[in-house]
Amino acid sequence: MKHLIYCCSLLMIIFLSCEENMPGAKLGITVPEKEYHVGDTVTFYLNGAPDNIVFYSGEIGHNYELRDRLYADNDLFVDFTSYVRYGTPFDNMKCMVSSNFNGVYDVENVEKAEWTDVSSKFTFSDGADRVPSGRVNLKEYVKNEEDTLYFAFLYDDKKSNRQNNWIVRTINVEKVSPEGSVTQEATMSNIAWKAVDFKNLDKYWTITTTQVLIDGGANQPENEDWLISMGFHVRKSVPDTGITLKNISTTMTEYQDVYTQSGTFNATFATSSEWYSGRSSAVTSVPVVIKP
Repeated sequence: MKHLIYCCSLLMIIFLSCEENMPGAKLGITVPEKEYHVGDTVTFYLNGAPDNIVFYSGEIGHNYELRDRLYADNDLFVDFTSYVRYGTPFDNMKCMVSSNFNGVYDVENVEKAEWTDVSSKFTFSDGADRVPSGRVNLKEYVKNEEDTLYFAFLYDDKKSNRQNNWIVRTINVEKVSPEGSVTQEATMSNIAWKAVDFKNLDKYWTITTTQVLIDGGANQPENEDWLISMGFHVRKSVPDTGITLKNISTTMTEYQDVYTQSGTFNATFATSSEWYSGRSSAVTSVPVVIKP
């Protein structure tokens, strides 16, 4: 009996000792300078022994507060260059957008969708080549977070002796986050155009990886042809990421980082420690001032 009591007491002492020595998640951070300049090396001195450390610099794309963000009020910018020739140019080339097109590229489903004419926002060629359209933000046409926005060129020409030939030389689609992070969504080579022919099936959009074009031709009947892009998930956001600095098998007393932009950044260290009896975590942030 005494032996049993002794063993239990010994186990309790070992348990309490282990609890006291359980690795903590808290981390002290010291930054020696009050201000730095773009391109300087910032040294963070670390005081503590957490098992795991993940670092968020606070720069665009690496903000701790945005690590779980799935949707954001992003902008979607579109610009292109165009060229029209033959016949007398008039408003037979339009830009259309839809947030409820179902992605089935045929006449029936294009007609079912609600399309908004946004042509007035762009500049089109009046005979000169490679006329820039201007950079237009289309985010206002996205109604809900999960909506997909489609962009289209609509060629709609009347019966005439010589219908126009339209060529779109380039197109760029960019998504910009509220913080200013730019993602190129598409160019001419990967925008995945699909043509849908409504009238005069002999005349249609020709699609290549470098340009798209349509020529109504001479002495042709009324023509209507759609050229529709892939869908763009405008509001979807990629969560910000951190850099894993340490795991349980390594030690670290300092970390160095170089900031490439000026501003005041909230440098954040997310830490955690694990033990058989549980897990602890902590978040420690320090301001970093970067001058030009």
